Amino acid sequence: MRLEPPARPFSHGGATLVWEERGAGAPTFVLIHGIGMGRSVFGGLGAQLGAHGRTIAVDLPGFGEAPEPPRVLTVERMADLVAAFLRSQGIEAPVLIGHSMGSQVAVEVAARHPGLRARPVLIGPTVEIGQRRALTQLRRLAADLLDESLKVLLIGAREYLRAGPHLRQKMRAMLTHAPELAFPRVGEPALVLRGQNDLVAPRPWCRAVADALPLGQLREVPDSGHETMIRNPRPAADRILAWLADAGASGVADRAASA
Repeated sequence: MRLEPPARPFSHGGATLVWEERGAGAPTFVLIHGIGMGRSVFGGLGAQLGAHGRTIAVDLPGFGEAPEPPRVLTVERMADLVAAFLRSQGIEAPVLIGHSMGSQVAVEVAARHPGLRARPVLIGPTVEIGQRRALTQLRRLAADLLDESLKVLLIGAREYLRAGPHLRQKMRAMLTHAPELAFPRVGEPALVLRGQNDLVAPRPWCRAVADALPLGQLREVPDSGHETMIRNPRPAADRILAWLADAGASGVADRAASA
C-alpha cells in the first residue's frame, strides 16, 4: 500500500501555506478552499480526482493548519503565494479548483500569472456584484446550510473554529476583492460549477461569471447547494473531468485558429 507524503509548509513573501498531495501523473489538480475552511473539506473530491492525476490540497495562510501571517492577506497576495508555490514545484498547466473564496484566489492566479497556464474551476464563486456585504453573505450561507447534511455542518464548524481570531478581517479581504476585473484576463479554459440550489452563488451571477471568462463554461450539479463538493463529491468530480476532456480538445482548436 502506497503511503501519501505528509502535509508540508511552503513559505514565500512572509506568509506560509500548508499542502499535501495524493495520486500521480497529469493533470495536477490544485484544491483551494473557501473562507473559514481548510484543505480537509476536499477529502472526498481529492480522492475522486486522485484516480485521474495528481491532487494537491492547500491550507491558505491563517486557515486549517497554516500559521497566521503577520497581516491578513489580500486575495491577490494569496494568489501570488499559490503561484510561487506552483513554480517551486515545477507544476505546469494545473487545474486550479477553488471553492467559494478559493474561486477568487484561483481566478487571480490564472489572470496574474498567465505563464503558469492555469485552468481555473470556480465552484460556487463569490462575491456577487452588488451583494458584497458581510451580513448578506452570512445570511445566504446560513439559508443554504439549512438543507445540508450533518457531515457538511460538522466539517464546516470545525474549520471555522480553526480559522482563528482574524476571521472578520479575512471576510473583509474577500468582500473587497473584485473578481470581475480578473475574469476577462484569463486566457485558458475555465469552468464555473455550482450546485443547482446554491443560494450563495446564484445562477444569474454564475452565468455572468462564465460569460466574462473568454473560454468559460457553466455547469451545475443537481440537488446540491453551496457545499456540493463536500456533501457528494462524485457528481462534481464527474463534471470537472468531463469539462477537462472537452476543454483539452477545444483548447487545441482555439490555439490553432489564433495561430
